[in-house]
Amino acid sequence: MTIDTLTVVIPTYNRAGVLKKALDAYKKQSAPESIRELIVVDDGSTDGTENIVLQMRKELPFPVRYLRQSNKGPAAARNAGIREAASELILFTDDDIIPERTLVAQHLAWHNTYPDRAVALMGNLKWDADVEPTPFMGWYGSEALFCYASFAGRTELEYIYFYTCNVSLKTQFLRINNGFDEDFKVAAWEDSELGFRLNKAGMRLLYNSEALAYHHQYISFDDACRRHKKALEAHEVFKRKEAGRSQAAVKTSRLNGRLKKLLASALFPLKSLMDWRLPLPWSVYRMMFRIYR
Repeated sequence: MTIDTLTVVIPTYNRAGVLKKALDAYKKQSAPESIRELIVVDDGSTDGTENIVLQMRKELPFPVRYLRQSNKGPAAARNAGIREAASELILFTDDDIIPERTLVAQHLAWHNTYPDRAVALMGNLKWDADVEPTPFMGWYGSEALFCYASFAGRTELEYIYFYTCNVSLKTQFLRINNGFDEDFKVAAWEDSELGFRLNKAGMRLLYNSEALAYHHQYISFDDACRRHKKALEAHEVFKRKEAGRSQAAVKTSRLNGRLKKLLASALFPLKSLMDWRLPLPWSVYRMMFRIYR
């Protein structure tokens, strides 16, 4: 049976400006008739997000639904979208993700080629040129924030690469596996935890590099370090889950706290180079991020 349409679900929180860019890009999709509905779930924004969505709703060639909740985090916001979705296929993107013109068509085509209900499709992600990404961001997006650099030539991935910034799944498969765990209150580890459970339920995670979207966010070296520290809170939640306990035996290399402070002091002059336009070896970015995060 052919899947003709999908539901786009976008959780958002205080990013009205870039959300408008994302919605405008959906208006320009090569097959806008394939979008049965687009659901924006506002996680308690205070920046006029509702007005932006209501304004854009008049311009978009498909139904746009606006849902609002008190601030509970992106996991709860996506679950609201899952509950409300009218299509048998859901495409998740974030409020700072700008879809390339054929994104929806690419996701639909792959799901029609692989109709099994447990198949999920992850698309590709690149930095939006409009944010003028730095060489550090090139490393960070490919190796630290995500791992897209390792996906070249692959069409199937392990569940640990389940990223909800550009992924589509069958709606019923999500529902019978209880969606996202709402114990996660920030945008970190909630997708990994769900990926673990979906994998146990038989998920097959495919990867299509042509299902492309652009990340419209400038991230400085200091931003990345702050982001990592915030994600540690979510990781504590993750470790209490079955997914986290299953990875407890995986050893990660960590710097001794005192050594880390000494290195941070000694290498402080180099820190100012992290956001330069002059590219440095990725090994330098990797070392500095490990020291300062």
